[in-house]
Amino acid sequence: MGRLVAVALFVLALPFAAFAADLPALTGRVVDNAGIIDAGTRAALTQKLADFETKGSDQIVVATIPSLGGEEIEPYANRLFRFWKLGQAKENNGVLLLVAPNDRKMRIEVGYGLEGTLTDLHTKLIIENDMVPAFRAGDFSGGISKAVDDMVMVLEGNPEELEARGKRNQQAPFNSDDLFFAIFIGIWAIIFFGSIAASILPPIFGKKLGPGRYRWLGMTFEPGRRSSSGGWSSGSSGGGWSSGGGGFSGGGGSSGGGGSSGSW
Repeated sequence: MGRLVAVALFVLALPFAAFAADLPALTGRVVDNAGIIDAGTRAALTQKLADFETKGSDQIVVATIPSLGGEEIEPYANRLFRFWKLGQAKENNGVLLLVAPNDRKMRIEVGYGLEGTLTDLHTKLIIENDMVPAFRAGDFSGGISKAVDDMVMVLEGNPEELEARGKRNQQAPFNSDDLFFAIFIGIWAIIFFGSIAASILPPIFGKKLGPGRYRWLGMTFEPGRRSSSGGWSSGSSGGGWSSGGGGFSGGGGSSGGGGSSGSW
């Protein structure tokens, strides 16, 4: 009877074992199964994350896998987070940074206990401002290292720099073509409407000095007379304007899907 129960339990457990079979083992704070992080950066990250966890209790793990195998990165990251049991069981204070280079996708999965500190906005800024530009340039090690630095900065209670940087990056970049077009339109409008105003307004609001000559706004206008340049002329020299110019394991925490995803 006992053997039958054991066999039945084994059969029932098979689907769950198969479900988790594609998840990598937790071998350290940096699990680079995709091989995209250079040895020096991997060692520095491992030490940095160990020191960070020792200082407080929050736990950050970096993982790379070649491909998601057709699965969306959000459920995969959540499954991996729970499988590794990141963070402490009572605190749920783990963070997973996951990169799948073949799918060109990344995600920062945040444990329940840290969702109020490392918010969705923060993880979005880290992905968009740190990881995406670096990954597009082929610098996976640099992008991941910068993302870890910013996560540590926020979790240590200093999110202001990250938020300010995000606001600066959201500003529209300078475009010289747009500026040239705006200046061209402005000059054209001044010439066009200025000519019309000089022809219509002085006879209405100005003081008549003689046939076809009017004094208005301190200048003398002759609307019916063209200057040698084909425009209107002023009888005053001031009639214009100008401008100037090791042994390691998860502690049993869990995640509910907090964080952000991105692609490059």
